Amino acid sequence: MSSLMETVRAGRTADALGLLDGLTDAERRAFLPELKALRKELRKAPWEEPSRRAYPALHAAGAVCETGAAAAATWIAATDMRWSQSSPALLLHVLGDRDTAWLADVTHRLAGRPASAGVPYELMAGLVRLSGCPVPTTDAYVRGWVEQTGHLWQRGDTLLDRLRKDPHLAELVAALFETEDIGSPLQWPSAEGPNSWAEALAQLTVEGVLDRKRTVEACVARLLRGGTTLDNRVFLRVVMALALTREEELERIADWSALSSDAVSMVAWHAQSVLGSLALDGELTSRRLAEMSDAVLFRPEKKLVRAQLVLLGKVLARDASAAEELLPALAQAFGHEDAEVQERALKLVERHLKKVDSPEVRAELASGADQLIPALRARAVETLGAAPVTATTTVYEEMLPPAPEGTRLAPAPESAVELAEELGVLMATKGDVATFERALDGLVRHAYQDRESLLEALVPVVARRWWQSDEPENARRADSHFSSTHRTFGSAESALDLLLATLQDKVRTVTLHEGAQHTHLSRECGHSSLSRTFDSRVWEVAYRLRAEPLPFLLSTPSWATGLLEPDELVDRLDTYRHLGARVAAADFAQALLRVRREDRAAAVAAAGRAQALGTTEGTRLARWLTSESPALPLSRRRTFGARVAVELGELLDLQEDFFPAEFRTLGRPVTAHGGHYYCYHWDQDMQRHWLAILPERRELVAARLLRDVSSVALDDTRSGAAVLPLLAESEGVAGEATHLCMAYGLGARHPEGRLAAVDALLVLAARGQLDVARLGTDLGELVLSGAVKPSRLAESVRTGAATGANATIWGILRHTLGALLADLDGDAKPAHARALGDLLTVAAECAERSGARGELPYLTQTAARGGSSRLVAQARRLRTALVAEVAA
Repeated sequence: MSSLMETVRAGRTADALGLLDGLTDAERRAFLPELKALRKELRKAPWEEPSRRAYPALHAAGAVCETGAAAAATWIAATDMRWSQSSPALLLHVLGDRDTAWLADVTHRLAGRPASAGVPYELMAGLVRLSGCPVPTTDAYVRGWVEQTGHLWQRGDTLLDRLRKDPHLAELVAALFETEDIGSPLQWPSAEGPNSWAEALAQLTVEGVLDRKRTVEACVARLLRGGTTLDNRVFLRVVMALALTREEELERIADWSALSSDAVSMVAWHAQSVLGSLALDGELTSRRLAEMSDAVLFRPEKKLVRAQLVLLGKVLARDASAAEELLPALAQAFGHEDAEVQERALKLVERHLKKVDSPEVRAELASGADQLIPALRARAVETLGAAPVTATTTVYEEMLPPAPEGTRLAPAPESAVELAEELGVLMATKGDVATFERALDGLVRHAYQDRESLLEALVPVVARRWWQSDEPENARRADSHFSSTHRTFGSAESALDLLLATLQDKVRTVTLHEGAQHTHLSRECGHSSLSRTFDSRVWEVAYRLRAEPLPFLLSTPSWATGLLEPDELVDRLDTYRHLGARVAAADFAQALLRVRREDRAAAVAAAGRAQALGTTEGTRLARWLTSESPALPLSRRRTFGARVAVELGELLDLQEDFFPAEFRTLGRPVTAHGGHYYCYHWDQDMQRHWLAILPERRELVAARLLRDVSSVALDDTRSGAAVLPLLAESEGVAGEATHLCMAYGLGARHPEGRLAAVDALLVLAARGQLDVARLGTDLGELVLSGAVKPSRLAESVRTGAATGANATIWGILRHTLGALLADLDGDAKPAHARALGDLLTVAAECAERSGARGELPYLTQTAARGGSSRLVAQARRLRTALVAEVAA
């Protein structure tokens, strides 16, 4: 080993660079093989003191010895040395004697790397100074410049002062407006005020340091291009700080129109205010205003639409000649989803209709009235001459998505190589139940058929697993991990890790045997029975891989939901009989829980074949298939504060002696504990595997998942509702727990949770399994308890109605609203009263579209209240819809 390598290993950076000082390029390159070998060695070394000590010296020495610009840039920006590299000042010192053209090449290569590469801005900026090259305007360089300029504080210094002194200000500011997702660093050192980027850039245009016209054009162009919310907010601040003159605003009328039409709300609001000011000053033609209104009134944001209606009303009041061009634009609002917007637009048209002489314009307005809600449509028949709607033209048809069709599980991969590829993808992406079950069955089959070929194919899959190492200490650590984690799997990936580690002999046989005999050690939570069932099956498979390989798994499902066809299970038992293979207890128990029994004809036919096998398992399967499908266990509701839970009684059929002990816990009562709840199942992707344990008894799973789902509404968690579509696609009775899960999901804090709940609701409705009365009553109870916020519920039901399921949503809301309206006692205003108007709006829309009729308790009293609040107005609208003779 050379003295240079000894110095680098010891981390003596200064000494290492001293040894390289004065050498020729050829002499420096001669050290590269040793430096690269050390780098390769350190990649595999634990992240401990020796490796961390060597990295800075290695980083600096390699940068000096790499004499090609491309190679030097690659070494400097290497990912493996990013967190312990030499300082930018040191690199600038050792590279300072290189040719300026070489330095410029390195500079632009480093600047051209993505910002995620983490190349220090100080290094790139220093190389620009040393080489005298043009400043890079890449994403990484501009981000580094923004962060460095905004965060570097000196006594008496400001952001504006630093920008004034920057020799490359014009080029970098121009690039700033082209850089995506730059809003976050531009928030520093201050979002607003004299030390903000917006104020500083505006002041620099006043001083003439930046060209004002070019800056304004670049900023407006950036807003037109769009981007993240933060980007739009920051660049909008810049536009506002620039305080455009009236001449500058007039030059960009087309830009303001485009922004008011397509930009995000805050940008559209500013553009709308600019155009509104121009219109009120008579500097915007009626045609331009009408074109802008066509776009703005089509937007869903009520604030923008209402502001546009106010603007049109002011312009029409001032200029009667504008009516013929502006009133047709107003008709765009007739089709808006908000009934209040429709009413305001109709009032404006009625007020200014006398100013229109053109028959064509009047006919256009009458035609546009077709989009109005029934109550307003009836008014438009009288005031605008709109055509009335007869009962024969209002036949309603409910639009529900097609009921999902089951997905057949593909056979296990035929070759070990194909299995290894699928395992690699599965462990990287978690996958679904079907992918996991195919991989599990494939491991068992190939281990039984040709273990050596399987091990060879798995080499690239296991190469980077945490437990894969030839060191004895690491092997002991892997075995200790699997034996001391309470033998439970927090994810499907960890379950596969056990199986792969078993095949690689990283887990002792005694550990596997103990796991197969006694899965859980101590911990209990609401999911323990489901977790134990899943875990015991995996531990049994792992033990049999070592001690007595199985030819294949009996419990591999036929369908992606976990269902297993009875004929297929009989065929598998017959094959076991011919092979003389011993059935694994947990595998067979899981097969029994998955086998389809609801199709009684198929079950009875398969039972006869199973009995004829003459085996113990065949007899048990026959008895299982011919036994009556068990009813749901007794249930009762429990309330803990705002949370409503469901408790289930025991199920004796799941506690039969032939089920392993871990499986019998599925039949025990499900209790709801108030404040005493501990759970170690953090990966909610396991929920899909739990559903596949009892694919024909979703209510038993729903009761155990209820607390997870309720947290999306009560605790504002994000992912608990993701299981709802899978719950809706499962089999078995959709009972109290299932519907309560749906109710919580519809009140989820996050939009993705509400969308998952709406999807699940529509699937249940399409399958004819949705009890609208039960769900509506549950929602009313949860709103009154404070568990579900009515504003969130309104968003969910509005989404469901938008798919065309108006009758379904109305059926739910009529039961929810009955409870909520009853709570409006006299002049009291419950917490939900404000958002109740939104729910009444959706209910009125659904009733109008579906032609619903009948009485709704307490609706008449609410509609009879004084005032014109949204609550009262929508109550009157709903009452009108429910008692109307014709949906007109």
